[in-house]
Amino acid sequence: MITGVALTASAGMAFAQAAQNTTGTSGAVPPAPSSTTVQEFVVTGSRIPQPNLTSVSPVTAVSSQELKLEGTTRVEDLINQLPQVVAAQGGNLSNGASGTATLDLRGLGATRNLVLVDGRRLGPGDPTTPEADINFIPVGLIDRIDVLTGGASAVYGADAVAGVVNFIMKKDFEGLRLDVNAGIYENGNTDTKSQAANTALGYHAPNSSIADGRSTDVSVIFGANSPDGKGNVEGYLEYRYIAPVTEAARDYSFCSVAVSGSKYTCGGSSTSAFATIRTYNSAFKSTGVYQVDPTVPQQLNKYTGAPNQLYNYAPENYYQRPDQRYSGGMFAHYDITPHLTAYSQFMFMDDDSKAQIAESGAFGVTVAVPCNDPLLSAQEVAAVCTKPGYTTSATNTLIYKRNIEGGPRIDDLRHTDYRAIVGLRGDINANWHFDVYGQYYTTLLSSLQTGYFSNAKLANALNVIPGPGGQAVCASNPTGAAGGCVPYNIWTTGGVTKSALNYLEVPAEESGQTTEQVVSGSITGDLTPYGGKSPLAKEGIGVSFGAEYRREFLDTLPDAEEQAGDLAGSGGKTLPVSGGFDVKELFAEMRIPLVQDMPFVKELTADVGYRFSHYSEAGNTTTYKITGEWRPVDDVLIRGGFNRAVRAPNVDELYSVQSVQLDGNADPCAGATPTFTAAQCARTGVTAAQYGNISANPAAQYNGLTGGNPNLKPEAANTYTIGAVVTPSSVVKGVSFSADYFNIDVTNVIAKEGFSNIIDECANTGDASACNLIHRQSGTGSLWLNPQGYVTDTLQNLGYLKTAGVDFTFDYRVNFRDFGLPDYGGLALDFLGTWTQKYVEQGAPGTQPVNCAGKFGDICAGTPTRGVPLPYWKSKTRVTWTTPLQGLQVSVDWRRIGDVNIDSGATSKIDDHIPAFNYMDLSLQYRFKGRYSFRLGVNNTFDKNPPVIGSGELPATVGNGNTFPQVYDALGRYFFTGVTADF
Repeated sequence: MITGVALTASAGMAFAQAAQNTTGTSGAVPPAPSSTTVQEFVVTGSRIPQPNLTSVSPVTAVSSQELKLEGTTRVEDLINQLPQVVAAQGGNLSNGASGTATLDLRGLGATRNLVLVDGRRLGPGDPTTPEADINFIPVGLIDRIDVLTGGASAVYGADAVAGVVNFIMKKDFEGLRLDVNAGIYENGNTDTKSQAANTALGYHAPNSSIADGRSTDVSVIFGANSPDGKGNVEGYLEYRYIAPVTEAARDYSFCSVAVSGSKYTCGGSSTSAFATIRTYNSAFKSTGVYQVDPTVPQQLNKYTGAPNQLYNYAPENYYQRPDQRYSGGMFAHYDITPHLTAYSQFMFMDDDSKAQIAESGAFGVTVAVPCNDPLLSAQEVAAVCTKPGYTTSATNTLIYKRNIEGGPRIDDLRHTDYRAIVGLRGDINANWHFDVYGQYYTTLLSSLQTGYFSNAKLANALNVIPGPGGQAVCASNPTGAAGGCVPYNIWTTGGVTKSALNYLEVPAEESGQTTEQVVSGSITGDLTPYGGKSPLAKEGIGVSFGAEYRREFLDTLPDAEEQAGDLAGSGGKTLPVSGGFDVKELFAEMRIPLVQDMPFVKELTADVGYRFSHYSEAGNTTTYKITGEWRPVDDVLIRGGFNRAVRAPNVDELYSVQSVQLDGNADPCAGATPTFTAAQCARTGVTAAQYGNISANPAAQYNGLTGGNPNLKPEAANTYTIGAVVTPSSVVKGVSFSADYFNIDVTNVIAKEGFSNIIDECANTGDASACNLIHRQSGTGSLWLNPQGYVTDTLQNLGYLKTAGVDFTFDYRVNFRDFGLPDYGGLALDFLGTWTQKYVEQGAPGTQPVNCAGKFGDICAGTPTRGVPLPYWKSKTRVTWTTPLQGLQVSVDWRRIGDVNIDSGATSKIDDHIPAFNYMDLSLQYRFKGRYSFRLGVNNTFDKNPPVIGSGELPATVGNGNTFPQVYDALGRYFFTGVTADF
């Protein structure tokens, strides 16, 4: 069950009451404390223990019950459903996948929120993208998930700009629990428009129901108390397997869709199964574009880019990556004395996931084709050599050829993570308590890439001359010696040999490690005995203060192939990164009850906090919070506050080596009819002779100098919240409602200005700071032909990010008996909704801000949303019926994703607008004998297909299979079942 009351209202009572009215739907509730004791809870967002589940900041609590009702095997699938969350890395991405699962609150980026386990940091999950990997979290051990949206840096430190996600693990478990979950997707393949587009090109897309993508999750939890009752040891083991699904398994993803008006057509890549050859004269002016005839040997046809000349690369891509994970760990504590407890935690994960995309090949490799190449026919010699004016070698020839004779590109991503904590906590005296611990976290990465061609070997294998007896041999291996270069015969269909593939295909490996070390100590206390109490309050001032030391270090080691950028179709060089930083911090927090139990002021409390941080690389920062709550009557709580948060640059942002990579998708000064005028292009470095003669990249890929920046400074954010919680128990029992306005303003944002933004700014304004970043290749003016042409686009402290909106919750618990009806059981309703008023980014000071609220697409792809849909409205509503049959529950969940429009403002195509999507999930759970629980359900009950978005409007970094698979249910309906047994 998801609730916004459990931790948002000053309502420990409301939480308990909700649980009593719907037994089993809100998770286990501890027994009520006796009248002589005060039971304290640590609330996410504060270090000060409190006598109820009060939080000044809005916190959404997701119980372990919700995980079971959704059949969750991947935690990110459930978290992404929350209205405050925007989809990030996950199991449905393949091209550009890191193999991790990350969280993104408010769309501000996964680096701007902090993931905690029991209130302590979860370290970076990958050395190439140092963000927390929630694959590490064992699903079976989760007690609840607290999602606090709003700055929390004063309490938890850097990165908590958008908020924190705190995974609370089960504690003090005794006995043995076995939990097994299994699921499978099913889709009817009934998208007639997609099927028609495939049929038009002779593709055979699936047109009947298919079941695939099965998942299995098995966990064992075991625990025992010590014989003297002073301690507990709890352990767990978990195994997860997720089967792959390719885009070939769905009709709407079988080809790469292009959209014209309301009609779908199948697009594709000009790097085709049959070689495409682009010829140029010595001035690099195009003299012809040809493609090898698929049926006539050694025949070149004119290449026009017609759909039937393109390559359908979609079927090989994974729609769901295969994943196999093993995890285990233990939690232990022992009371050394009544006032001193030792505790420890150890967690381990080994996760192996494979990302698969279409085949490698020759992606516009520039070669000098010998005019006496014996593999060429007379007609091919005339096209390649004679027409461009060459006699010995066709120097400026670009070759495009897909390696269909080989196989797809695969990145085998393996992460092995360890997390260990040892600590002591206890009482200094009756009013003062301490907690000190040390934490070590490390992630080991192993990445093996296969199926890639070597660019250097391609150049050799295409430089073919007559050898002994007229035999075709490589110029680099003129005798045709075994083990040397083998000619790559692209000039006729079926000419590629296995020996050529063995020569061209090279594996590549990258290893890496990231570590995080934390030593932290804090003291909490009650100042009441020292006069620290308002005369108008019953409770005294609570304080917490302490110090923390944190060190982060990462290094990556790509092999020689990756460092040279030699892999065809990999996007450029992958260079080693090594570096780290440490931070020393002092923090303090104070909770001040000002007025209690007075007329119109049942409670008035202030909560303030401060943290000073000294970073070895980024210098000093200060964060603070000033928040408060006012309860005029028992049923109404008004809360609000201000948080100053920071995000220091991570190691990758500081130390990633700068190199020329693929970075842009358009040069407005390229092509025979440039988009920009001659005057505009001149500002970008184009000469009068080059204007109209610069070759455009047919794959829309241009070079940028990208990488880190050791001079980066921390980002800063101001977060404002104000809201109200109403629990009208005197009018309607079991009801609670909350509304909280949030406003987050991040400045000094660490980001790239963007290839297109730099060119546009230079062309339109002539600003030297932008124009000096453009480096056109001498002679050709190109920004893609070789690494000498590029735009400098490294990380900088640039403009701002602003987002604002309102979070809503509504919870209702009722028994039919309360209305005088027969005992039909009880109903529980839980509603969460977020209205995003705005989401604005300014890439660099002086540039035009971009508003991505209610939008999706390539313009917003440059913001932290990465172009994924960011609807104005998103909600989740669950209704659960606890039936009169003891132990039986039936639940329905309604997920709504609001409509969005293309960020360019165009309205001419069907995919310029994505309508609102509504999903219905059903589940049934039955518990009997107090020890066994069975459940089954179906998500996306009506098998609603995802929106189909054309390739021109689908950002490559987040799009997959013609849609946004981490946002919408991409694979169809999902059937699941599970069993839990306690022994």
